[in-house]
Parts: sequence; C-alpha cells; structure tokens
Amino acid sequence: MTTKKFTFHLVFELIILFVLLILSIRYGANQNSNGTVFNSIFNYQKGNLDQQIIRQIRLPRVIGSAIIGSALACSGALMQSVTKNPLADSGLLGINSGAALMLTICFIFFPKFSTEQTTVFAVIGALVASVLVFGISSMKHSQMNPAILVLAGMAISAFFTAISEGLALITHLKQDLAFWHFGGMSSVSWSQLTNLGPFIIIGLIVALLLSPSLNLLNLSDDSIQSLGKNTNLVRLLSLLCVVILSGISVALVGAVAFVGLIIPHIARFLVGTDYRKVMPLTLLLGANLTLCADLVARTINPPNETPFGIIISLVGVPFFIYLARKDGQNI
Repeated sequence: MTTKKFTFHLVFELIILFVLLILSIRYGANQNSNGTVFNSIFNYQKGNLDQQIIRQIRLPRVIGSAIIGSALACSGALMQSVTKNPLADSGLLGINSGAALMLTICFIFFPKFSTEQTTVFAVIGALVASVLVFGISSMKHSQMNPAILVLAGMAISAFFTAISEGLALITHLKQDLAFWHFGGMSSVSWSQLTNLGPFIIIGLIVALLLSPSLNLLNLSDDSIQSLGKNTNLVRLLSLLCVVILSGISVALVGAVAFVGLIIPHIARFLVGTDYRKVMPLTLLLGANLTLCADLVARTINPPNETPFGIIISLVGVPFFIYLARKDGQNI
C-alpha cells in the first residue's frame, strides 16, 4: 500500500509539474497562445518576437525555477536529516546569507566577474557560514545541539546580512543588491543553466544516491553506534551537497529562504519518513513550489514583478511558526 501511495503522489506531482511548466511558459507580462508556445519549442522562428521571448527569456527562467526549487528543497531535506532538526534549512541557518555576503563583496570589488566566477565565491561563502554555524552548535559537545544550531544560524545570518547591507549602503549599491536579498528568477539565462545547471544536477543525483543511508541518520547516535555503522561520510557528503546547491542557487536567484524548510515536511507527511521515497518527492514538490511562486510573482501585479522571495515568505513564515509550536519541545 505504501508503494502505491508513493507512486500515486509521484505521478500526481509530475502532472502538476507539467501543468505548471506550460502555464509558466504561457503567462507573464504578456500572454501567449498554446500554439505560440508549441511553435516556440518545436518550430522556432527567429523572426517571431513572441517566440523569441518564450525561447530566450521564458524557457530558461522556467527551467531554472524548477531546478533551483529542487535544489533548495533538497538542501533542506539533507539539513534536517543530518542535524535531526525539523527547523533546519540553508536559509534559516545562515548558509544562504554567507553566500549572499560573498556575492556582495564580488559586486563591489570585482564587478567584472562572470556569473561562474561569482558562483565560486558564493559557494565559498556558504561553506564558511556552514563551518561557523556547525562549529558553534557543537562547541563543548560531542554532538551538535539542535537548539543552539538554530540560534547560531539566526545569529550568523543576521551578522552576514548586516555586513552585506552595510557594504551596499557605503558603496551605493543598495538598489542593485535588493534583487539578491528578495530573490527572483528574472536573471536566469541559458548560459547560466548550461554552465551551472550540471553542478546542480550532479548534487541532486548524489542526494538521491544518499537517500538509503539518510535513513540511518534518523536513528539515535547510540543506535547507530550499536549497529557498527559509520555515518561520517554520509554527513560529509550531505553537507557538501548542501553547500554546493545553496551556493549556486543564491548566486543565480538570490537568498531565498523557507523552500527547504517547507517541502521536506510536506513530503514526509505524504509518504512517511523513508528517504528513498521522501527525496524524489521532495525534488518534485520543490520544483512545483518555486514554479508556482514565480508564476504568481510575474502575474499578480502586471507589468510590475513582485519579488519572488516575498511570495515564498508569505507561505514560509506561518509554516515556520507552526513547526516551532509543534516541534518546539524537540529542539
């Protein structure tokens, strides 16, 4: 029965993904017919302006939204498994802020850097933030303290964000950097997807391959030791995936929080705690959430675009409060 339930949800989310892809390609600042969408993909004519908009702007944005949504959701699932903390998320634990700070530094001191070069710095920033957060949370303890982990993440996030905004104000880049603080998919291009997309895909594949081992992390540390299992490599690979996926995502669309917090909980609610089922569903749900949020951001107030991160936060903040009240005694 469990397998049938998993298959049902997987197929259902795939159908939703397909529908959202079509809607996202068709609707935006200007609307297009189904025929125009079809011809843009299968019978592209360079002289047709509507087809150019779909092919060169809408398609990379839509594909990028789906891939990055999966990356952010995957990061959250990995973080929650490794830390055994239901509130863990790369945005809430300061990792995204570390990446955003390095992006700010790049924009100020190395304005001619390419997207690929700034992405390397973003990944380094995510790595530094994760080392600081996990180092603080495990200080004076052999194991990470979940409560201190959340507090350390919030403190590091606030610290890095303050530095980023301070530098932006001093250098008069506040307006230019607003995009990266609120998040948005408008800058995603084919060249970015071609150069950085494969790294995200590899990270997602590694996460799927780690899924069976992640089930071990659900056990208590004493139980893991009694089984004679060494999960250090699994934890290391998981955190490496989080750093890479989060760093690249921030470099492309800004510091978007809450996707990694919300989606793994929904996946576990639907199919249980087996990560062999949770992880694939998490990737699909993450893609669907970001596609839906991006579609709303583009169509809610045309021709102006609402910041993508605000749409996510409208769902994420109440969900965070709910989880804090529900699982507060466990953190």
